Amino acid sequence: MVEIHVTYSGSKKCDLRHPEGVTLRTDAPRDIGGDASAFSPTDLVASGLASCILTTIAMYAERNGFDITGATATVEKHMTTPPAPRRIGRLPVTVTLPAAKVPQEMRERIEKVGYACPVHASLHPEVDAPIVYRYV
Repeated sequence: MVEIHVTYSGSKKCDLRHPEGVTLRTDAPRDIGGDASAFSPTDLVASGLASCILTTIAMYAERNGFDITGATATVEKHMTTPPAPRRIGRLPVTVTLPAAKVPQEMRERIEKVGYACPVHASLHPEVDAPIVYRYV
């Protein structure tokens, strides 16, 4: 269990404090009155998805004797449009892995591991979150 403390600091901003001491701030997007000076809460969900995919793949790679240092992920956050309630609708992710570091015979398994990351597994089924893998 991790307990994260959040304080509303005004002007649609919150300050978050992790038990290990790391802090960050969130802000509402411009389209709903924030000044977009920080990640929005839904940006953190999107970022969490991409970083979870990479971390989960990296852990699998490490256990299997190879390293994916230099891998990247890009996530697009698409919000639903009215009249639907405001929520995340799509989170397509592109994962780019260093081809020279990922054995060909491990790629199918690596891709399955990415889909099994805890954040992806926690998303509501209505959130479309496809993952595209590229090897460069």
